Formats: sequence, C-alpha cells, structure tokens
Amino acid sequence: MFVLQIILFIYLASTVIYLFVFSVASILPVKRKLNGIIVNRKFAVIIPGYMEDEVIIEVAKEALKQNYPKDKFDVVIVADKFGRETITKLKRLPVILFDEQFKISTKTRAINHALRLLPENEYDAVCILDADNIMETDFLTKMNKALSQGFLAVQGHRIAKNLNTSFAILDAMSEEINNQLFRKGPRRLGLSSALIGSAMAFDYQFFKTMMQDIEVVGGFDKELELNLLSNGNKIEYINDAYVYDEKVQNVKVFTQQRRRWLSAQFHYFGMHFRPAVVALIKNGNVEYFNKAYHYMQLPRIILLGMLFLLSVSAFVFNQPICPNCWFAVFLLLVITLLLAIPKRFYEISTLKALLYLPIGFAFMLLSLLKIRGANKKFIHTKHTYNAFQIKKKR
Repeated sequence: MFVLQIILFIYLASTVIYLFVFSVASILPVKRKLNGIIVNRKFAVIIPGYMEDEVIIEVAKEALKQNYPKDKFDVVIVADKFGRETITKLKRLPVILFDEQFKISTKTRAINHALRLLPENEYDAVCILDADNIMETDFLTKMNKALSQGFLAVQGHRIAKNLNTSFAILDAMSEEINNQLFRKGPRRLGLSSALIGSAMAFDYQFFKTMMQDIEVVGGFDKELELNLLSNGNKIEYINDAYVYDEKVQNVKVFTQQRRRWLSAQFHYFGMHFRPAVVALIKNGNVEYFNKAYHYMQLPRIILLGMLFLLSVSAFVFNQPICPNCWFAVFLLLVITLLLAIPKRFYEISTLKALLYLPIGFAFMLLSLLKIRGANKKFIHTKHTYNAFQIKKKR
C-alpha cells in the first residue's frame, strides 16, 4: 500500500510541477520578430456543420467580414443534414456550399469531402472553424503572417462567446487555462502549441495530404498534432488571433464533452507513448515525447479534486506520506491555475461558478467509468448562442 501511495504521489507531483513550469512561462513577455516577405495566401475557410441551422447563417455572414483581400479567401460550408430553409439562405450568400447527407457524420469526413471537391491548386492555406465559431476581422491576416514565417500549422486563440451560466464560465476558464498551459507556455519555451480542433490554419497541400490518412470520430486534432510533431514540425500559437466559441451551458453537456476528449486523449497516449520514448532516445525528438507525456495527465478538475481529497485524508487518517507533502502539491496546483486564469475572470460571477466545481468533479469521475470507446461514437453538441451576444473581454 505504501509503495502505491509513493507511485501516486510521484505521478501527481510531477504532473503539477510540469504544469507549473508552463504556467510561469506563459506570463513571460516575449516580442515576436517577423522575418521575410509576407505574401497574402489564398485561404479556404472550411466550416463543417451537422444540423447547425440555428447558428450557421450568422457564422457564414461574419466569416465574410474579414479585413483580408476578398479575392484571397473563400468561405466553405459543409452542411450535413441542414434544413431546406437554411440551405436556401446559404445559397444566397457568396460562399461555397456543399449540401450533404452523410450516412455516418464526422468532422473529418466533412473536411475531407470539402478538400476533395475544392479545385486543385486553388488555395495556399486552409483555416478550420467549428459551425459556431466567429472570427475577429483580423484573424486571417494574423494566420497569414504566421504561415509566412514558415510554419505549416498555426493555432489561434479560441475565446468564450458566452458566459451566461456557471458551467459556461467554468468551461471558458478551462479553455483559457489550457491556452496558457498548452499553447502560450510551451511556445515561450520554444516548444509547439497544442491544437484544439478549430481556429486553426495550415499550409493547404500539407493539410490535404495529412488529412487523407485521418478518419476518426473524435480527436482528429490530436492525430494532426502527433503526425506533425513526430515528423519534426513545429506548431505556432498566435495569442491575439481571436475566434469566439460557444461554451457548454450545463453539467450534462460539460461531462459528455469531457468524456469524449478524455477517451481520445487516453487512446492516443496508448498508441504513441512508446514510439515517443523511442523517438526521444534515438532522435532527440523532445516535441513528440512532450506531447505523449501531456496525454498521460489527468484533467485539471480531477487533479484538483484528487489532491484536495488526498491532502484532507492524509491529515485525518495520518497517511504514511506526510500530510504537508500532499498539501504542498495541492497548493502548487492552485498557484499554477491562478497564474493561468486571465484577470477578467476575477469577479463575483466566477466565485459563484466555482461553487459548481465539486459537481463537475463528481461527474468527471463518473465519466471516467464510461470512457471506453467514447471517441468512437459521434455526439453532436447543439449550438444556439449568436454572435451579437458576444461579451468581448480580454
């Protein structure tokens, strides 16, 4: 029993130290220097959607408002099982529309379908959005500048569109923490950003070639980043390139979404940890190993809850590992998260939302029991929040 506690302590402590390093790195000031000539690439902005009739018209209209040369980007909508009225409205807009009825609906299938049907040699870059995403008007300009620096993949800053419920606030904070720990922080240390599934831009031919071998229900962003990093490529992150994204508004959707993400994460950890260790030893591929190590970590809400319970139980039951050790790790995690949370969340509504953390922790633990195969079944998250409700806070 003591040996198991030691192993658990080492695992949790090393996880917290790992996160703390990136949290501190994320607040370090760094000035970017642009090198070379910036050429306006032609973008295909691909927006795959499944029954997203309530938001897609507005999303399409907003996507057309980019402050980027109008002849240098096309908005491409893959409308899977949309209503006839929605299709009619989309046809009136200057977008490329693929009206589809896929037997098996997945995001990767929709994207690959668009890539097959778009004209050959027409585009230099591709931008991937979700059907509820609203780009700020300078988003493509900033993605283009990053691609001009030689990057094949660039992640933008996905930010909350809505903060209308306590779980929306928790979801928004979770994403901002992840932005700091797994995107901004790693880039400050010279490592690659994590991808997040939307608000991403890629070199077009590179992306098209890579996507041909990807057909998954969940976690296609993880497969993309593992392919990139295992081949020695680096992923850029642009912190001020904003895309507004709808946050989940209740515990059911919050848990369902996390269960799918966890399933994909553990699946790819099982597939890639050993190859990543081999690549580190043989080729010195730190990026690939870092990503595989990232996948073996628990979600922050579970990590926080576990360390709190272990700290309390160590004091109450006088566990072999000193209570102060558990408490020190718990305190370090709290500091890590506080450093990573943007200042705009330091308000009364956030304190109210934090009262729901125990509920989120309980549901996340239950979701772990049902994690197997969760990334193999398509689960649609319905979006309803429109762009005019965006609360622009940075």
